[in-house]
Amino acid sequence: MASDSVPILLVTANVGSIFEDPSIMLKMWTKEFLENVIRLKPKFVALHCQEVGGKNYEESMQHVEYFVKLLMESDELTMFDKVRIYLDEDYSSAENFTALGNFYFIHESISDVLMWDFEELCFIAVEGKEVFAGNIEDVSTKEKSKFPQDFFPECKWSRKGFQRTRWNLNGTVFDLINIHLFHDASNFVAMENFPSVYSKTRQRALEYTLDRFHNDKHGSAPFFLFGDFNFRTDTKGVIKKLSEGLNEVKVENGKNCKLEYTDSSSQVVFSVGKKEFSHFKHQSIFAEEPWLKEFDKEMEDFCGQLFEFPINFPPSYPFVEDSNVRADYMQTRCPAWCDRVVLSQTAKPLISSKDEDKVEYSLIGINSCMGDHKPVYLTGYLTSGAGRLSCCDSYSKPNTNNDETVLFDLGPVESENQEDKGTIAEIGPIPTPLTERFIVKRVHSASIVEVKVGLVKVNSCRGNDSWRSRSCSVSGVKPPLRAFSRMRLISSEASLTRVQSHHSSSSEEWFEEEEPPSSRPSISSKKKHHKRCCVII
Repeated sequence: MASDSVPILLVTANVGSIFEDPSIMLKMWTKEFLENVIRLKPKFVALHCQEVGGKNYEESMQHVEYFVKLLMESDELTMFDKVRIYLDEDYSSAENFTALGNFYFIHESISDVLMWDFEELCFIAVEGKEVFAGNIEDVSTKEKSKFPQDFFPECKWSRKGFQRTRWNLNGTVFDLINIHLFHDASNFVAMENFPSVYSKTRQRALEYTLDRFHNDKHGSAPFFLFGDFNFRTDTKGVIKKLSEGLNEVKVENGKNCKLEYTDSSSQVVFSVGKKEFSHFKHQSIFAEEPWLKEFDKEMEDFCGQLFEFPINFPPSYPFVEDSNVRADYMQTRCPAWCDRVVLSQTAKPLISSKDEDKVEYSLIGINSCMGDHKPVYLTGYLTSGAGRLSCCDSYSKPNTNNDETVLFDLGPVESENQEDKGTIAEIGPIPTPLTERFIVKRVHSASIVEVKVGLVKVNSCRGNDSWRSRSCSVSGVKPPLRAFSRMRLISSEASLTRVQSHHSSSSEEWFEEEEPPSSRPSISSKKKHHKRCCVII
């Protein structure tokens, strides 16, 4: 097991608009991304994309394969010999489709890397390059979920959801979660109150997601949550500030209407419509002045559970989608920090700077056109050998004859006897270590990774101090497989074809009559989508 920390790069990017002009934008976007890989020199790269294939899926999903090829065949990623890519492309499954894409590139110098199998409840070795595309519901090394319709009935038709992977990198266990939350559909609705109805729905969706990870059967682990949160500024507060000393005039044009704010000479300084948010000094007032950050409030409700490094970069959305325009904001929405990289409180101590290098949290392509969203990245050094730090494992010290006993929640545990499998282990006086045993599946063999577990007291993600597990891999042995263990070999066939998926577009409007999924054009005449795995040796 390596003892040195690992330089990592975490990137979130809503790439929907770069597929609208693929001949130019895909190369532009990829060039900027890869230049940052070279500059930052990570050994582990995680790229989380939203709206993969663009807004008009049937027209632009065909370009996703080219996008993947640009990345995988680039000179900049030549030394990354282990790749896992998960592309949710099957629009025909309306209840599952999220358009999320998770890309992971691991440098050849990293030999100790495992992924969690969410079905087998064990780690498996990461070897070679694999691309999972199309319908990926049965791919067990990821967990994917679309937000349930009955939980968010106001969202008529949505791709929003999350996709999670779990890693064991040099003996440190952590989750990487790609998330896409609900957007603002109307400036008029957003400006009524804060938090707006959109903000409240995003809050519910994020709470739903965090609760799910906190209570699921896989055991809690430190996580990095990065995606398009669609967090918006306090629109009501921003408008109040921008309209100080101005006169409000309502302008109606048929079904369309907007509010104009004029000065004493009746010149329009600022205007707001359903999809209009325009100031006469639009670029300078939002990009160059720091005042807007005080209205970025949606993270405040999660400050006890989530941590975010200081934001010292301009809002990541919405930029002009013209490839000839580098960094101008569109005059449609109030610019906001929609794209974020946040950490669980247990992940915070895992990421650090090293020597003169600092943790960087910023934008990619600030002076280049990257679509309507500019990617946001976090880079630093991930601690090795930290094991699995769980957030709220139970701890008790009953005093019987001066003997201190600890009840400790290990999460999923593989026992030599299947009937003895459980999650609670009893140990003697503190700090006697515990051992978790996981099946690790490799291409041609299987091995057991032994994990020593100790006790660490840190702040609880729920706001209370608690004792948690801290573990580190200490050995690897190769016993015979037990009767209840199942072994699956990773395919080595290089001829598997990557599925081509095409998707219908959706405006994803809120609170408006839309064509229900059942009345959309039939897809019975189209080829049924199935999961395909492309393994590149």
